[in-house]
Amino acid sequence: MSYLYGTMCAMTTHHPLRLVYGHAQLHDCLAFANADTAAEEAEEIKAIAAARTWGEARQVRTTHITNPCPDDYDPEEDPADDEAFDINELGLVAEGDWPPMVTARAFDLLPKDRQGRFGKTHFTALNGDFLELPRECEVELVAELRQLGYEVSRDDELINVLDGRSFSPLAG
Repeated sequence: MSYLYGTMCAMTTHHPLRLVYGHAQLHDCLAFANADTAAEEAEEIKAIAAARTWGEARQVRTTHITNPCPDDYDPEEDPADDEAFDINELGLVAEGDWPPMVTARAFDLLPKDRQGRFGKTHFTALNGDFLELPRECEVELVAELRQLGYEVSRDDELINVLDGRSFSPLAG
C-alpha cells in the first residue's frame, strides 16, 4: 500500500485523521505524518538501514514505503547477496530521494488553508517541494487542527526516522 493510498483511506473513514508531528531537523521546521502508518513506516526504514548485506536489504518486505533495494536481483549488475551493505552508499539515499522528505507530506495531510496560513512552500532542485512550517506556529496550528477534529501527537524521533535522519551521515 502506498503512502498516499494509506493517507486517503484514513481521510475517507468517519474517524478523525490521526497525525503525528515533530521538529524535522533537516529543514528545521515542523513536519507531519499519518499516525496510523508512521510507526510501521519507520520500522521499515530502520530495517532496511540496519541490513548488513545486500541480501538482507533486499529481503526486507515493506508495506508502506518502497525498498530502495528491490528484490529483482541481477547478478551481472547488482552487488551479490553476501556483499557488505551501507545504505548511505545508495544513490537514492545520497541524493536525498529516499526516504521521501517528511516535510513534503504536509501537502497531502493538512488542510490547504492551513498550509498557506502557517507554511511556506519551498522548492528543491532535486527533491521537489516541501512545506516549511516554522516551529513558532506549533501551538496555534496544532490547536486549530484539533478544533477541526484531528487527533494530533508529537514525536520528534519518529518524524526524523521518517526523514532518514536515523542513518544519514548528516544525522546528529
